[in-house]
Amino acid sequence: MILCHGICFSQNGMTVSSEAQKLKDAGLVDIRDLDSSIAVHLLYATDSNFVGKTMYKSLREAYLQAEAAKMLVAAQKHLKQVCPGCKLIVYDAARPQWAQEIMWNSVKDTPMKRYVASPQRISMHTYGVAVDVSILDENGREIDMGTPVDFLGALAEPANETKYLASGELTLEQVKNRELLRSVMKKSGFRGISNEWWHFEALARTDAQRKYKTMINGIMTGR
Repeated sequence: MILCHGICFSQNGMTVSSEAQKLKDAGLVDIRDLDSSIAVHLLYATDSNFVGKTMYKSLREAYLQAEAAKMLVAAQKHLKQVCPGCKLIVYDAARPQWAQEIMWNSVKDTPMKRYVASPQRISMHTYGVAVDVSILDENGREIDMGTPVDFLGALAEPANETKYLASGELTLEQVKNRELLRSVMKKSGFRGISNEWWHFEALARTDAQRKYKTMINGIMTGR
């Protein structure tokens, strides 16, 4: 049974939360409808995140634009080919603009603001084309990446890996694990960023703006 803190809707016998329904109405898809082997654990549906509070009250599924979701399914296939028994785990996907505003307000007056997109710029998560992801091993444990997902600091930055490998603050295994993740994501068309090892984008910002700005101005902005 799904407990919804907001209004719940029923589709084909399945219960859908009001938060999920807004994403579906905007044309996004639940990635597990395409590949149920991809694990999902939304950090912002818990209080174990850098903000320290639960933001998604009823959303538990990861939604993406259809083209990004298909790319993620391809990445899962690539991963299984090179690491049988492993699978991707998604920690965040499409993110409503109001949630981005909460994140920004928590860091805007701190040095950590460089890790969070200003609501005025609009996060690629809000366009539904970005995903925060890691890898689970055959026992269902996340492989060691050197930092947790959602760690706001230099140790999480791919741009610093060579430096921290030399200093011993990252191990060769941790860097190789990150390289494995980057390899399967990039092979399926995603691009990474320089300051978060877990964050990948399916489109360039200009393409996301051109294709999905109408969605941002509508459903994704409301609670």
